Parts: sequence; structure tokens; C-alpha cells
Amino acid sequence: MPKVTRDDVARLAGTSTAVVSYVINNGPRPVAPATRQRVLDAIEQLGYRPDSVAQAMASRRTNLIGMVVPDARQPFFAELAHAVERAASERGKLVLIGNSDYVDDREVHYVREFLGMRVAGLILVSQGVSEQAAAEIAVRDARVVLLHRRPEAIDDVAVITDDRVGAQLATRHLLQHGHRRVDCIGGPASTPDDSDPVQEHIRGWRQALDEHNESSTGDQVDGRVVQAPFNRYGAYHVALDLLLSPDRPTAVYCSTDDQALGVLRAAREVGLRVPEDLAVAGFDDLAEAAYSDPPLTTVASDREAMARAAVELLLDEALLVRRQNVERVRSFPSRLVVRRSCGCA
Repeated sequence: MPKVTRDDVARLAGTSTAVVSYVINNGPRPVAPATRQRVLDAIEQLGYRPDSVAQAMASRRTNLIGMVVPDARQPFFAELAHAVERAASERGKLVLIGNSDYVDDREVHYVREFLGMRVAGLILVSQGVSEQAAAEIAVRDARVVLLHRRPEAIDDVAVITDDRVGAQLATRHLLQHGHRRVDCIGGPASTPDDSDPVQEHIRGWRQALDEHNESSTGDQVDGRVVQAPFNRYGAYHVALDLLLSPDRPTAVYCSTDDQALGVLRAAREVGLRVPEDLAVAGFDDLAEAAYSDPPLTTVASDREAMARAAVELLLDEALLVRRQNVERVRSFPSRLVVRRSCGCA
């Protein structure tokens, strides 16, 4: 059976192929309603399917969105990517996902490859866009949205959550349970010391301790930052050493839920009851957090809304012109989700 072409549609509809293109691409010229309907009827009757590759070559954009995450094995990034895929699907887009493994060269590789595919834009979950990646983006004049990370420049487009406030909420809640030693499980030593979300978590934890000490007339509180990988496996081994030490804390705030799950496992292995002997709080509100033993107190943000905002910003034509009256950075609040691991019933 011969392939149906745009010429076939034009012939059946009694129009030119240019008019068929205007209907399919929704522009650039208007088409009279009656003519548009004839074209749509011809497309349905013939079963015509536009060549998406040819359309991409003509428009210099595809229906693809490139997304680079540090590690899709980590549940937070997997859930975030899934939310972006759903939001993109609502806009008729497909998402290509690459894992940088927290390595700049791998991030550059995916940026270069995705841009070579003429993606509609890039959503980057990055510890910090390297100079080489920024150069690749600038050469291609690509649209980029930073997700889950604060922008480095006023004109950057980003979707973020209030990480510092979220960490404060969790730490204050642990202090309200009477704990005087609340340690913070931070990231590894390689975590960038600027606007990385985990660094904001640490700042929020420290700020909550300082605020308590400034306002309290009783015992002062303290804690230390313990470096650990972002995943539960590495955090588990770090937590074993921490919880077996003679000066172990009575409460631990973890920068990610994945780390907190590792801490819960370590506590059980060394014979500590949670929350009776050790209170634990995390950050991210993973789906698993509600089903851990005990259920994990954590900090949540609206990932679905953040994903939709990232896709909207990526496809918003108004953002092509800088300094338009368009909100280029969208911030979503954090909220505390109280479960049993902190000591609440």
C-alpha cells in the first residue's frame, strides 16, 4: 500500500500543499474554518500521518525534550523524571533522559547529544552547569530550564523549592521533641558549596539550631554535619559508624529520604529503636517514606507542579525575549510531613 503524502491530502481537500502544512503546523498563516475542516476530514479519511522528522528539520525543533539527571537510580530523581514525562506528554512531547553520574563530562556529553537531536529544550537537574556545557548551550541558542537548583544568574530560567525553609521545619520539629544533639547527614565532600539544594538543607539545619540557642534560656543544642553519599547504601555505612560512636546523637536530620532509609536500617542493626532511642527525619517525601518502618517524617514539595512548571517554562515563547514581564524563576514551598520516625504518634 503506497504511503499517503501531503499531496494526496491537498488533492482530496481541494487545497494547496501549503494550506495543508498550515493546518498541520497550526500556522504560520491562518486558514479559513471551512478549509481547515476539509483538510482535517481528508487527513482522517486517508489516514495521513505527518513525518515528524521532516517537520523537525523544517522547524529546527523536534517534539523531544532532553532531561539530564545526576542519577536516575535514586528514587527522588526517578520520581522527578516520571513527573516531567507526564507533564511533557500532556503537551505532546517525549522526554529523553540521560544520567550524568555527578560527572561534568557526562553532563556535557548528554547536553551535546540532545542538542544534536534538535530537542525543543533541555531540563537540567545539575549540581552546577559547567563552563563547557554552558558553551554548548550558548552555541546552539538552546532553551534550558534548571530544575531543583537555584539559578546562577538573574536571567536563568529555573524551577526550585524552598530547601532551606524545609530543612528548618524538620530540624525545629526534632528540637521540639526535646533533642539536644541533632546531627545532619549532608552530601559527600564533592558537593558544590554554593546554591546546591543539599547545601541549602545544611544551612537550614544550622539556622534552626542557631535560632533555638538564641531564643532559649535553657540548655543549648548542638549537632555536627556528617558527610555521606546521597544514596541509602552509602548513608547506611556512614550511619553505622555514627550510631556506634560513644557520643552518638539522639536525633538525625538527613538531607535526602534515601539517606534516611539507610539510617533507619543502620539503627535497627545496632539495636537502636526509632524513634525511642533515635529520631530520624528526611527530605523529599519519596513514595517509600510512608512505608518505611517506622514511617518517615520528611519534607515534601509539589513535584508534579514543579514538573509542569518546568515544561511550561521550556515551551513558553515569551521567555525567548529576556526581561519580558514573565516569571523566569518559579519557587514552590516546602511543607513538613509528620510521621512516626520523629517521635509523633
